[in-house]
Amino acid sequence: QVQLVESGGGLVQPGGSLRLSCAASGMVLRLNNMRWYRQAPGKQRELVVDITKGGSTNYADSVKGRFTISGDSGKNTMYLEMNSLKPEDTAVYYCYSPARNIWGQGTQVTVSS
Repeated sequence: QVQLVESGGGLVQPGGSLRLSCAASGMVLRLNNMRWYRQAPGKQRELVVDITKGGSTNYADSVKGRFTISGDSGKNTMYLEMNSLKPEDTAVYYCYSPARNIWGQGTQVTVSS
């Protein structure tokens, strides 16, 4: 059974940093295209970053230069490093496998002073 589990969310002050994790079971992350999405209260879910199995990335304009996607094949985990966080980054963050159409449960990120 394929499962994605996010972790690493929390409360952080504006300008701070967080690293989110997405641990996979039942599938090999490095062999799949993967995505991070986020959903803020009252808003539609939006794509944060897409990474192909070849390593090509595509970031939303709103996070370019601040967020970085990476992975650890040994741990079968991908990460989202988020720097210079802003209040508008507040959302539930999800990892997603397009090929399997599988979502994680999400992790809450709150940016507030």
